[in-house]
Amino acid sequence: MNSNFSHITVLLDEAVEGLAVRADGCYIDGTFGRGGHSRLILQTLGAEGRLLGFDKDPLAIATGNALAADDGRFVVVQRSFAELAEEAAVRGIDGKISGILLDLGVSSPQLDDAERGFSFLNDGPLDMRMDPDRGVSAAQFIATASEEEIARVFKEYGEERFAKRMARAVVQRRSEQAFERTADLAQVLTVANPAWEKGKNPATRAFQGLRIYINNELGDLERGLDAALESLEVGGRLVVISFHSLEDRIVKQFMRKHAKGEADKLPRDLPIIPKAFEPRLKLIGKPVFASEAELKANPRSRSAVMRIAEKVR
Repeated sequence: MNSNFSHITVLLDEAVEGLAVRADGCYIDGTFGRGGHSRLILQTLGAEGRLLGFDKDPLAIATGNALAADDGRFVVVQRSFAELAEEAAVRGIDGKISGILLDLGVSSPQLDDAERGFSFLNDGPLDMRMDPDRGVSAAQFIATASEEEIARVFKEYGEERFAKRMARAVVQRRSEQAFERTADLAQVLTVANPAWEKGKNPATRAFQGLRIYINNELGDLERGLDAALESLEVGGRLVVISFHSLEDRIVKQFMRKHAKGEADKLPRDLPIIPKAFEPRLKLIGKPVFASEAELKANPRSRSAVMRIAEKVR
């Protein structure tokens, strides 16, 4: 793995502003990456403030440990943000967190480093794991999964309309030779895709589906949102940046559900709504998108959408 790849943090100022950082608050950066958001949060915190970072990626953890060595207010752990409630409980900060930031998806260094196996543009080993020491690699999944399961992953997580056709091509090819490289898989997927979208590589959606599945990204997101709600203090902010529709749909539905509450499940003539049915979140502002200036400086920000909610109960 190569650490010499840069990362431009998306919606940097907007995200930290959305957290409404208090000088003495306790915050979580659930997706540390290369520390762009964390560094700005630390600049905003006072001497009594604290910041806890999470990441699965060992290179991100190395960067985080270097930052922690320079700033005693910060610590980073190699865990998924889905486990933030457990980590917060161990550290005695459960229910006392002032803000949680989740910047979802894959980082630029992960995409740009061919050895990580995320990219169909740069040939590398077919891996795709954010933590290369855990779980099943993309190559292992492609080698052992049924045609139906591969098609399901392409369709459900990649929203690939030719999922069955592409899965069939993968299974036919693997019977002759195993897939070990990203370029090899991308070439088979490209040939199997009968309708190329203008401006988009034909393997894009299938690769996205594989990556999301291999890293359990949507499952982690659902667990992480539930954990965030329980771990925040009243008045604490939840800020989430999504990069594709599957993520954003989960975030939007979660925030709306808890902003609405469950009073509609009660009898209409009930004079008092029990506290357990009252809203737990309030939505803060409208969804935020990258500015024209940011889009020009960083084209990868074009699909970013940020949503903010505040815990009220």
